[in-house]
Amino acid sequence: MYPCQKRFGRLPFPELLAQVYLNLDDYFGPQNWWPAETPFETIVGAILTQSVNWGNVEKAIDNLRREGLLNQAAMNRVADKKLAELIRPSGYYNMKARKLKAFLAFLYQEYDGSLTAMFSQLPAGLRKKLLGVYGIGPETADSILLYAGHYPIFVIDAYTRRLFHRLLKTPEDIAYHHLQERIMAALSPDVKRFNQYHALIVRLAKENCRKKRPYCQDCPLA
Repeated sequence: MYPCQKRFGRLPFPELLAQVYLNLDDYFGPQNWWPAETPFETIVGAILTQSVNWGNVEKAIDNLRREGLLNQAAMNRVADKKLAELIRPSGYYNMKARKLKAFLAFLYQEYDGSLTAMFSQLPAGLRKKLLGVYGIGPETADSILLYAGHYPIFVIDAYTRRLFHRLLKTPEDIAYHHLQERIMAALSPDVKRFNQYHALIVRLAKENCRKKRPYCQDCPLA
């Protein structure tokens, strides 16, 4: 049994969520996530961070910034080959260039290139549309909705699954929507809280709740 499970595992789920958040927030403090200057940059980062660490994404975004391509109009005009070369540090760069172009095609076809118009849509309908875009799955769609669009959507990722597996013995491969629905049903919708909570889980997973060798001794949940 993990120390966190021993401490929190028997609490009612809403209380568990509240106590875990308070402990993590008190220990780590504000995370100020997502690190981006504009909503479009956030969307680009959400697509580029698939299957790669954030440090490599930052290198790719720096390349795009130097070329003046961190806006939808400029990126929509740039050649696919040049875009792929600029985002090479993010890995799978040809595929990710295709994904970025697919999102841009969607944005211009549906909203004439306007993120303001896109984010004026109701979240359920917009989420469904985003999931129909090549290369955008539930985690990426929800990251776009939460971090760029400021909708109260709780993002689920491998770190979230790992934490709740260790806290509550939920399956490590629990379906995305099952865990998301359970968490969102137990929390009041709050964009800032959902943002900070997910960022804290990521921080915990990287520093303590590691996949192969969890460091429980100094874990704020131990």
